[in-house]
Amino acid sequence: MNVLVPSASEDLPQMHVRHVFLALLALAMVASAQQATLDGSFQVRYAANLPVGESFINITNTGANGAPLLGPGFGPQVGNICVNVYTFSPDEQMISCCSCLVTPNGLVNLGVNRDLTSKTLTGVIPSSVVIKLLATLAGTDGTGTSCDGTAARVRFLTRVNGMLAWGTTNHVNPSGVYSVTETPFSPATLSTGENSELASLGGRCASMMGNGSGYGICKSCQVGALGAARM
Repeated sequence: MNVLVPSASEDLPQMHVRHVFLALLALAMVASAQQATLDGSFQVRYAANLPVGESFINITNTGANGAPLLGPGFGPQVGNICVNVYTFSPDEQMISCCSCLVTPNGLVNLGVNRDLTSKTLTGVIPSSVVIKLLATLAGTDGTGTSCDGTAARVRFLTRVNGMLAWGTTNHVNPSGVYSVTETPFSPATLSTGENSELASLGGRCASMMGNGSGYGICKSCQVGALGAARM
């Protein structure tokens, strides 16, 4: 009885198809994971060349935590988030913190010079900064309408997805002229626990609010988006 045994050359096409399928599956899983975290609770960006001009931050609430069925003003509040803002100078010093209430589908803005560095804790205005945003539920269930002091209490609040943010900054182009660029904030990993970034953010902000005599508390958000140049 003759048994047909596939040759090595006959196995190669099947192996190739299987490898291609596994590679595509892995890429799809990575893409899915990235998509799921684009509106994550913790996001980071920098702003540079601040003496040259303003850098703006635009923030929205995607509605990931719910939204009023009939729109704002109809029925109970739902899906509200507090965006807690922390500003760092290049030498790692936290120079300001504050928080903004952002309702579902709302749009707010911050100016780095106007709001974040106008009254720093150190009194020094750096030429570049790192901005960290951390989203928490407004109130215990997203029905809160105030975010006063939440930036200092983030360790004890519920962190949630649903925040998207973009920022502008000034860069020197090859001709030596400054031009404005805009990119999204980057989702980042937030360490938790006793000695963690989460504890550090809240603790340092609480210290500024308690001992800074008003310095280090940045201004809150304004309604609308900023950053476009008029043609």
